[in-house]
Amino acid sequence: MVNGGREDVAVVKHISEVEGHDISDGVQTLRVSKKILIGPDDGAPTFAVRLFTLGPGGHSPKHRHPYEHGVLVLEGKGELWTEARIHPLYPGTVAFVPPHEEHQFRNTGDSDFSFICIVPVDVER
Repeated sequence: MVNGGREDVAVVKHISEVEGHDISDGVQTLRVSKKILIGPDDGAPTFAVRLFTLGPGGHSPKHRHPYEHGVLVLEGKGELWTEARIHPLYPGTVAFVPPHEEHQFRNTGDSDFSFICIVPVDVER
């Protein structure tokens, strides 16, 4: 689309239009789905925006990686486990996980726990 003589390269879509994938392995990762809302396929040069949904009792693996990420909780009740402490998470909570910090996200409620996670785009290449 052309806008004022410039090509419109903005990407706009609704979360419901993005296909999700169950990334659970049944042991280290349980009841977790992931949607890449903005990523390499959208032409994003530096960051990716992902939506994770953890079902009741769900959790990510305890893990660490060489990149930082930012999190915004959208719905549900959960916690962020780190080696130093456990942080309660609820809608509106934001969290920063620095590079190399071991961490895990857990659903502590009885409904879905969903959060946005922003990472460097190369993570999703």
